[in-house]
Amino acid sequence: MDNIITVENLVKRYNDFPAVNDISFSVKNGEIFGFLGPNGAGKSTTIQILCTLLPLTSGRAVLNGFDVEKDPLKVRQSIGLVFQDFSLDDRLTAVENLYFHGMLYNVPRKVLQERMDNVLEMVQLTDRKKDLVKKYSGGMKRRLEIARGLLHYPRVLFLDEPTIGLDPQTRTAIWEHILHLRDSLGLCIFLTTHYMDEAEHCDRIAVIDHGKIIALDTPSNLKTTTVGGDRITLTADDNHFMREELKNRFGLEAVLSDDRLIFQVEQGESFIPRLVAAYPEQVKTISLHEPTLDDVFLALTGRGIRDAFLNDGERFRQRRLRRR
Repeated sequence: MDNIITVENLVKRYNDFPAVNDISFSVKNGEIFGFLGPNGAGKSTTIQILCTLLPLTSGRAVLNGFDVEKDPLKVRQSIGLVFQDFSLDDRLTAVENLYFHGMLYNVPRKVLQERMDNVLEMVQLTDRKKDLVKKYSGGMKRRLEIARGLLHYPRVLFLDEPTIGLDPQTRTAIWEHILHLRDSLGLCIFLTTHYMDEAEHCDRIAVIDHGKIIALDTPSNLKTTTVGGDRITLTADDNHFMREELKNRFGLEAVLSDDRLIFQVEQGESFIPRLVAAYPEQVKTISLHEPTLDDVFLALTGRGIRDAFLNDGERFRQRRLRRR
């Protein structure tokens, strides 16, 4: 599978501060690529460079075969953007918003109407296309923004927190549309999100912190290599005795916290029955926690993903979006 995005030794400095510090990565054609990082990690800066909204300091970035410095216009014609904040004109209808976008991207008039009809059908807004956008729900607005981002047939669709502030049911519906677009159009989707269930949809995920990419792999491999197994929490009749038994018999190091033993083990589901059978009088309670991407993010950055993303400004933005 060919690379649709190639980044080599990318650097962006503000005076002496390296917002992006010598990062390299590639994104495959047709891939859903997740880009995760705390606020200030360099995530948004990298995306702005790829979208030609910000000049780089050094290095190289190529999108759809076009250098972001040498061929910025060709790069812009190759991408679609769905911003975190709604950017539609709510005084216009859906059709009018799409028509205006098509004119900006020089979509030929003879095909514009057909494309508008196609993208509206993709996101199931055909029957509401003549309604003013201000009458739309948050989920409908997001679907229309996705339709707008597809109107000029981009090769890469950038989604910046595409479902922030939406209810779970609407989030699920949006993702059904996104996955359908990837499967039907072979579209590359470049995603930022703090919802870890959404990040599970990604084929690969890059985690960036302090301007550097600190991990890049599939979700399953990140959980296996970074977290290191299932987390088991148990309370025993004698926690100190059980802690020694775990170490001596199974080679497991357990941490005693709040009268509970916490340790990690591969294939926890099969380990628990063996442990209980070996110590039926000792084990009082036991639970298993399979590693999640939030565990990965915490292990890599020292912060939970929601804490890293939801500063006061983000919380205010979410409250504002919910009121719309």
